[in-house]
Amino acid sequence: MTGKSPSEATQNSGSSAMLVKQIVHWLDEAKAEQIVTINLAGKTSIGDYMIVASGRSDRHVGAVADKVKEKLREAGHGRARVEGSETCDWVLIDTGDIIVHVFRPEVREFYNLEKMWSGERPPEPTSH
Repeated sequence: MTGKSPSEATQNSGSSAMLVKQIVHWLDEAKAEQIVTINLAGKTSIGDYMIVASGRSDRHVGAVADKVKEKLREAGHGRARVEGSETCDWVLIDTGDIIVHVFRPEVREFYNLEKMWSGERPPEPTSH
């Protein structure tokens, strides 16, 4: 649990859903391919949503990730953490509530995050 009240959690998930729509739009504008959104509610505490997309090459992956980072900064989400920009095989952008993965197609196929996270998962144990 994150320690948020039920009203804060509901409010946060609503703003997360709006940001997801924006990110998907930005990915589409950058010509990302096979964009998939996964709702993580009730599956994990790492975030509310995961977005997985592909670029055609390492250059394209880097360009797509740069576009999303720039748009997030413009929208007031400039503190997003970014990993993988050096090689651009797989760039991860973590806004806190939304995790964006931009892959080269072969790398995406290898890790197959959609299969891992789309199925029903048992809830995470909570400590008391």
